[in-house]
Amino acid sequence: MQHPENDKQYKGLTVNEGVQNLPSVNPYATFKRKKRTLNAQEYFEGIRKGDISILGQAVTLVESSLAADQAIAQKVIEMCLPYAGNSIRLGITGVPGAGKSTFIEALGTELCKEGKHLAVLAIDPSSERSKGSILGDKTRMNELSTQANAFIRPSPSAGSLGGVARKTRETIVLCEAAGFDTILVETVGVGQSETAAHSMVDYFLLLQVTGTGDELQGIKRGIMEMADGIAINKCDGNNIERARAARVSFRNALMLFPPSESGWKPDAICCSSIDHSGVMDVWQNVEDYIAFTKKNGYFEHHRTEQAKYWMYETINAELLNGFYRDEEMERLIQRAEEQVLNNELSSFIAANRLLDAYAKKKQ
Repeated sequence: MQHPENDKQYKGLTVNEGVQNLPSVNPYATFKRKKRTLNAQEYFEGIRKGDISILGQAVTLVESSLAADQAIAQKVIEMCLPYAGNSIRLGITGVPGAGKSTFIEALGTELCKEGKHLAVLAIDPSSERSKGSILGDKTRMNELSTQANAFIRPSPSAGSLGGVARKTRETIVLCEAAGFDTILVETVGVGQSETAAHSMVDYFLLLQVTGTGDELQGIKRGIMEMADGIAINKCDGNNIERARAARVSFRNALMLFPPSESGWKPDAICCSSIDHSGVMDVWQNVEDYIAFTKKNGYFEHHRTEQAKYWMYETINAELLNGFYRDEEMERLIQRAEEQVLNNELSSFIAANRLLDAYAKKKQ
């Protein structure tokens, strides 16, 4: 475009031409191509090769609630099963503030130095209101996350039993097929429902900390009976004497319990996640337990019982999903809920009628 202002008669005045036809898209921008969807065979081959990226994608499939994702996930799990089971599965629970994540990083770092391939399945608590989860364990384990032979997977508990994601057991199978020989499962905290965590690991560790008054207060007997060992964390600085006193208290308490089915006698061990002292003593206790239970046959028996337990748990979960996701049942449930709220029906009668209606649908 010619500007009249550029005529020679207008001295000292010049108008630039400007930029013509500006591009609608930034030519310097880079775009990521959408990842190609893999089939079950490709997932399996990637997992067997130890491809961490493909393993992570497969775990996402396992955790997905979409029917299409679940169909692929179950095929992958079935293909991986023959290559699973060759790891030590360690479950770690403890009171809030016991330093579970710090302990796992300390132990995991030491195990990686010894050449072990470590998978950490850290279960983050989900909000009951928003159903969201912070998933911050990977950010807390800075040193461990840089190890080449470590895989850290935070997963939301999604309100499942004991704070353990219902799919964690299937994730263990995938990790073992990928070549990880040590699996650490961190649970949300202490509670009766930690039975879910106990039912998927070989050794169940209770992490405890001193300085909370009565060290045994608030620890349920059921948790103490499930524990194959107790680690008293934060045994450092001015806390060493209190930690040692707590160890005596826990050892005395453990002596009062009846013998475990495995025949193993749990012990209490002091350790510090900060300076890593005593951490490998805890691991030695784990290895001693594995050797002891393999020798007396309990190790295989325990894993067989776990497989049976999770078969029934899966049945229960699928029945619940089928009941609540059925469109006709959704309408009946809504109607029954209104009747209960209006005192037209009791809760028990409403529940029985809904179950009867569902049973007739399936006949």
